[in-house]
Amino acid sequence: MSTNGRPDLDSIINDSRTSRFQVVVIALCTAVMVLDGFDTQSISFAAPAITATWHVPPSGFGFVFGIGLFGGLVGAVCTGVIADRIGRKPTLVITVLLFGVACLVTPLAGSMTALSVIRFITGLGVGGALPGAIAIAAEYAPVRARAMVATMTFCGIPLGSVIGSVLASRLIPAYGWGSVFVVGGALPMLLLPFLVAWVPESIRFLSPARDQAAIAKVLARMGITEDQVARAPVEPDAVTGRAPVRSLFTDGRALGTGLLSLALFLTLLMAFFLVNWIPTLAIRAGIGTSAAILAVATLNIGGILGSFVINRFSSPRVPGLVISVGYALGAVAIASVGHAGTSGAWLLATTFIAGFLAIGAQMCTVSLLASYYDTRLRATGVGWAMGCGRVGGIIGPVIGGWLIAASFSMSAIFVIAGLVCAACAVTVITLDRLVLRAPASVIPTADAAATH
Repeated sequence: MSTNGRPDLDSIINDSRTSRFQVVVIALCTAVMVLDGFDTQSISFAAPAITATWHVPPSGFGFVFGIGLFGGLVGAVCTGVIADRIGRKPTLVITVLLFGVACLVTPLAGSMTALSVIRFITGLGVGGALPGAIAIAAEYAPVRARAMVATMTFCGIPLGSVIGSVLASRLIPAYGWGSVFVVGGALPMLLLPFLVAWVPESIRFLSPARDQAAIAKVLARMGITEDQVARAPVEPDAVTGRAPVRSLFTDGRALGTGLLSLALFLTLLMAFFLVNWIPTLAIRAGIGTSAAILAVATLNIGGILGSFVINRFSSPRVPGLVISVGYALGAVAIASVGHAGTSGAWLLATTFIAGFLAIGAQMCTVSLLASYYDTRLRATGVGWAMGCGRVGGIIGPVIGGWLIAASFSMSAIFVIAGLVCAACAVTVITLDRLVLRAPASVIPTADAAATH
């Protein structure tokens, strides 16, 4: 209910039957995330073939991987500013168009410099599309299902990576490395007309301008009657704007913010190191191209399944314990990947286990943010921690390139990756014991529980 006693928009949507229009909007936003995951990881699938075709050292791809992820960071930051000016829908359409076109022209690159520039532009698009798609999907979902819808939409990214690895394992041996980018670019272009026709503008963007006609039109497509619209004032969110970043480090929050930021930095450093370098390292060790690329699929499938299991066994009383155990066991599994030798079966088995434990724990780590920050600070806290995580995601592939250039063996490289995972375990259990178990640090509100 709104503060004046009249039903607000969220109450009306939650009490109404979920319409086919809402389902289609959520499905289209999830499709954007699937293509986001596909195009983000496409370069790691193609890197071994490009290395062989261009006769360049594998270590040179550390910068290519990193610059693409840096583009994603820049895109995510810039999207917020642009969306505030022109709206979420046009921003989403523009960013999908951007990464679709960039993927299509990738096969035309003739040098590592040109490839780096194109991957940066691709990153701008995929990074910029993510916040808009998740926000729109969540906004048009009933409140009772909003957390689930946001999680489902976000899971489109690893699903896209899985689909991409399966397709790439077939396309690249048959048609060359450029084929995966042609598919990765054509699919967003095919999706664009559906986004333009079916995805509405954010009602929260329309409400400050009081564009009542546009608001009523969108609500009518959701099956909400004119009488309900008249009784449901569309107002800006109760919590407007973001709290200053310095608020994350005051009133006893500095330790929690620091440990959460470190945890996200380490876990995304580890994750992006694995998904970018597993194919190249496996092929260099003598494992077949198809198995090497499919290893990224088994890693992500394991991560999706593992996140559900780890979340199921986690306890509100010790929220970080099961997650830290997942990281600790995942460290052993990651180190084991380096002992695959020339066995594709061993590679697929160990990457699945590593994904189930380490990547599953990573996906659950994000949920700790919701239970730590209250409503006023949650948007700022999540944005800050995820920003720290993106920095780790940029650095991870670059470190992999350095290790390869320094002639580290495959087993040594995966031991180092396992040590990063072990550091995640230490960070999360420290956070659990010193911060999350403190009564004042967990906000037992309905809002926090729904976000979790």
